[in-house]
Amino acid sequence: MTPIKARLLSAIVCTLLLNGCSTRDLQGTLGGSTAQRLVTHSIDDLVTQLKDPALDALEKQKVYINSYFLNNSPIKDYADNRLAIELEARFGAEVVASQADADRVMTVFYNSLATDIDNFGITVPLGYIPGMSETASLNVITLEKFHGVAEMYYYVGPNGTENRSKVVQAKVKTDALGLPFITIPISNIDRH
Repeated sequence: MTPIKARLLSAIVCTLLLNGCSTRDLQGTLGGSTAQRLVTHSIDDLVTQLKDPALDALEKQKVYINSYFLNNSPIKDYADNRLAIELEARFGAEVVASQADADRVMTVFYNSLATDIDNFGITVPLGYIPGMSETASLNVITLEKFHGVAEMYYYVGPNGTENRSKVVQAKVKTDALGLPFITIPISNIDRH
């Protein structure tokens, strides 16, 4: 076998053994502190970046928040309460519990209140080994991105169907470099 053929064969074998991959995993629950912090910080960033003349006009107005998400959950409740505090503290509105008591209605559509994980790089699959999960793998070198994402748009006015906002999004992330037996943090979410 010629040296060129030997190198080509080695390259093919290495390519088959080492997967270059990119995966994305949507996290359905917020089981860990990092996931919880990513989502709550993204919600905080989302509402603090709201800038809109329609919101400025809420000063001294009674506002009812009518919000929608894919399902009712503690995350949605958290986002609603964080939004209510921002409307009161920054825009001078009085958030009320009933639409009948309101001067203005804010109809909110949350598009995302979750975490996701992206993993880019080279891994060795281990799922073919008996007793291992079929998704198990060993990092050779990867970039692991763990994000909290909050996204919404809203309508605000006397009926809550006027003045559609642009879509507002906030992402908070923590990234790491994955090596065979160690993960090295690149960024963190500390907010001291």
